[in-house]
Amino acid sequence: MKASVVSEPLRPTGGAGWSRRALLGAAGGWGLGAAWAQPPSRRLISVGGGITEVFFALGLQHLLVGTDSTSLYPLAAQATPKVGYMRQLSAEGVLSLRPHALVASADAGPPLVLEQIRSAGVQVERVASEHNWDDLRRKVAAVGRVTQQQASAARLQQQLDKRWAAVQEQLQRSPRQPGPRVLFVLAHGASPLVSGEQTAAHAMIGLIGARNALSGFAGYRPMTSEALARAAPDTILTTTQGLLAQGGADRFWQRPELALTPAFRRRRHASALVHLDALELLGFGPRLPDVVLRLHQRVVLA
Repeated sequence: MKASVVSEPLRPTGGAGWSRRALLGAAGGWGLGAAWAQPPSRRLISVGGGITEVFFALGLQHLLVGTDSTSLYPLAAQATPKVGYMRQLSAEGVLSLRPHALVASADAGPPLVLEQIRSAGVQVERVASEHNWDDLRRKVAAVGRVTQQQASAARLQQQLDKRWAAVQEQLQRSPRQPGPRVLFVLAHGASPLVSGEQTAAHAMIGLIGARNALSGFAGYRPMTSEALARAAPDTILTTTQGLLAQGGADRFWQRPELALTPAFRRRRHASALVHLDALELLGFGPRLPDVVLRLHQRVVLA
């Protein structure tokens, strides 16, 4: 049976890179191109896809001598030397790039490796994560500090705040209250997981005006028939990469755990299964306002 999926066509992670014009026009027109001071020649490493996006949004990507494996957007970020997965960094790999500073999300590690990097004289800037708008503010501020471009970072933040306020105003006019029940499925491996509270997925579901179909636990749990029957989700939200790993939408719906859900019964509906690139969906980077609005339209208003 043919399933209907709302999102961009399935494709590997990546997409078109940002031209300088696009960078200055993204998120409602950042307008940061005028009279930038030239930053000092520093060697920097970004660990966390959302943080790397901030470097590009500020036009400071030329300072990056390395990024982690989650830094896949814009396309040019994929060409930077990689220091591995953010939670499995190697001190030797990082230090081989001779960085002056490393900017990393709070869940980067292991902690011992970060301490070894710091002990070698590298500035380590950790960015706290609470899965909210302030996450992005902290990322922008951190990149501004390590690049000594605080003024440019402040201008970017002002433009992002303006865009965020406009999106929030649109969401407040939503006719659907309460929103639909949404279940996030992390399906990158053979055994899919479902998201509870205190996760980026849980936060995103709330930001778009929907309700997490699962509650009462933090983090992720295995996807079981019993859990899905209790959750009774109207919509399944997942990543494009996860859907590809499962063999596409038709194969995904064949999983027996999904058969008892309202989402399965309405699987021909456009909002029954929604997917988005993992970094775009969970990275809480500069694209966040537009991601929230787009998902609100696809999930809540559909």
